[in-house]
Amino acid sequence: MQTPPKSPNIMPEELPITTATTTTKLPKKLTLVPLVFLIYFEVAGGPYGEEPAVQAAGPLYALLGFLIFPFIWSIPEALITAELSTAYPGNGGFVIWADRAFGPFFGSLMGSWKFLSGVINIAAFPVLCIDYMKKVLPVLDSGWPRKIAILISTLILSFVNYTGLTIVGYVAVVLGIVSLSPFIIMSLIAIPKIHPHRWLSLGQKGVKKDWTLFFNTLFWNLNFWDSVSTLAGEVDKPQTTFPVALFVAVIFTCVSYLIPLFAVIGAVSVNQNEWESGFHATAAEIIAGKWLKYWIEVGAVLSAVGLFEAQLSSCVYQLLGMADLGFLPTFFAKRSKWFNTPWVGVLLSTLITIGVSYMNFTDIISSANFLYSLGMLLEFASFIWLRKKLPELKRPYKIPMRLPGLVIMCLIPSGFLVLIMLIATKIVYLVSGLMTVGAIGWYFLMKFCKSKKFFKYSSGEAVEE
Repeated sequence: MQTPPKSPNIMPEELPITTATTTTKLPKKLTLVPLVFLIYFEVAGGPYGEEPAVQAAGPLYALLGFLIFPFIWSIPEALITAELSTAYPGNGGFVIWADRAFGPFFGSLMGSWKFLSGVINIAAFPVLCIDYMKKVLPVLDSGWPRKIAILISTLILSFVNYTGLTIVGYVAVVLGIVSLSPFIIMSLIAIPKIHPHRWLSLGQKGVKKDWTLFFNTLFWNLNFWDSVSTLAGEVDKPQTTFPVALFVAVIFTCVSYLIPLFAVIGAVSVNQNEWESGFHATAAEIIAGKWLKYWIEVGAVLSAVGLFEAQLSSCVYQLLGMADLGFLPTFFAKRSKWFNTPWVGVLLSTLITIGVSYMNFTDIISSANFLYSLGMLLEFASFIWLRKKLPELKRPYKIPMRLPGLVIMCLIPSGFLVLIMLIATKIVYLVSGLMTVGAIGWYFLMKFCKSKKFFKYSSGEAVEE
């Protein structure tokens, strides 16, 4: 019988990088700039989608939200990711952290929660691309042309991911520059038209504040900082590159949200209810003309492409890491001979994405986000427990706070996660419960298959590079 992963209390204090266990050909490593843009697309992809915060609570609260929320959510999540990714620089990220803190059951549960939430969310991006394209090609609005377009776009985007992280990383750089450029131009043109007093508006009289929409908008626009941790084994010098990349990405992301928001609120006076998703394109037409509106709409498509590529990469390398750790059969870690990418993970993630793309998946995505929240609570707990349990663990980057301060740092975003989960609908509770039961069943199925030697499993021991 294959040896299962060691329990946390007897694991070595350092986890070597795991990429060398699966192939004799060393893959090209991600460097700083592509990594920054991959993190950017894991989290944001541009100011697209921030507009409902104004609709929900008015200009002042929207601006304050995007100014303050990063300090109570984004920065703590990014700091934890930096510390644990440099302490455990292997593919698998948060799966490794939960496993080392609480054992293989919680490592597997974390992997299932995060993989399901990630791969289901990915399905939204090809659909978003087609929704923008149908404005130019109305035939894509419904029926077989729409279904075929979604299938082809998903396959093309997945093939780009198959070509390797180095290519995906530089594609993210190009997509980021092109999709952000119209917002920079719009903000510059808006400067003479800005009336600063509009920034202080609490909203129109008679418009009821929708705090659920407000907090959900902030949450989903400033989330997923830990997703890049599953790529740690593919990063060049992760112990030094990761903290710098996360620091730059946090600043870059926050600024990319705030500058267009300040510009449009100050320069455009419209009914508050018009601040729906996509309003930035309308504002661009008001400020500069139709040419900039079209550029922002094209940028939205490119942003969706970047989000797809970054988040698919996270899911794919998470599966590779789980195979290296013995949670999945070793064939999940097989790499392509041509591009040295984990093709089984690309294939599986793509098939699930295609299936979900054809469903009315509003409640499914809400349930996936619920699972992500559960995973984040487990992640915070893993971080605190590892600090207490392994104080001498080598941490190339270490958050400069003692344990009580770290507990407080984690409690604030944890309280927000609980709030998000409490306002979920009954169907979300049902679907999330069924997915969690399935995740638990999967762990015991893998354990049974390992005991019967149905598949080959890794021992969970990484090999030093």
